[in-house]
Amino acid sequence: MLGRKERDQLELFMTGSLRQLLPDDHILARVDRVLDLSWLRDEVANLYCTDNGRPGIDPEVAVRLMLAGFLLGIVHDRRLMREAQVNIAIRWFVGYGLHEALPDHSSLTRIRRRWGEERFHRIFESTVQACIDAKIAKGEVIHVDASLIRADVSWDSLALRHLEAVSAANADEEAAIRKSRKTGKFKKVCITDPDASMATNARNRRLEPAYKQQTIVDDLRGVVLDVAVTTGEINEGQMIVERIEAAMVST
Repeated sequence: MLGRKERDQLELFMTGSLRQLLPDDHILARVDRVLDLSWLRDEVANLYCTDNGRPGIDPEVAVRLMLAGFLLGIVHDRRLMREAQVNIAIRWFVGYGLHEALPDHSSLTRIRRRWGEERFHRIFESTVQACIDAKIAKGEVIHVDASLIRADVSWDSLALRHLEAVSAANADEEAAIRKSRKTGKFKKVCITDPDASMATNARNRRLEPAYKQQTIVDDLRGVVLDVAVTTGEINEGQMIVERIEAAMVST
């Protein structure tokens, strides 16, 4: 018999947890089984006023949202929050019910600005320590690599900048420009993202605005022990010793 499903039926009540709708091997379910962020509130408490202002987003919710975005390959906050509206797995992972209003995407931007790089580095260090305590990382054999990250900017945002300052008021500017072209000091820079620098991609040998990510990975299970991001023109050889020393301290 040909069946028919009425799509407009509305359930007044839902029994049970959203967790029962997720398969056990879902990436967010697997991470939740081992994730412990109970220490996070004390870590960021001094960044918030204790007796004034509207209550902010729970710090654990913020980190879980960012982590969900990373694990599901969602880079932009606006897209992440749109996905969270309809994604049961994300809602369950961050502790929000079906009828609860989710935070605005701009809240994540403000949280990153408020916490700063140092706090996120501590979160990373705590994560590495948890991996060591769980014996999935040892730091005995490590691998070091550097990768270019293409900056998220348009070619139209690039401009030529003369990096050689003219020291005297009557200096020959045209001669200085010619000299800078020969010495490589006349470069394209990104107006919208000055921290990105032009670097050559080994794959196609094309100059692109980029950052360079230095990563140290543990040999046992591939756990990242240390990571640093620099401008694209930094030679990775300059960073290897510093990053290895940092990884040894953390392990």
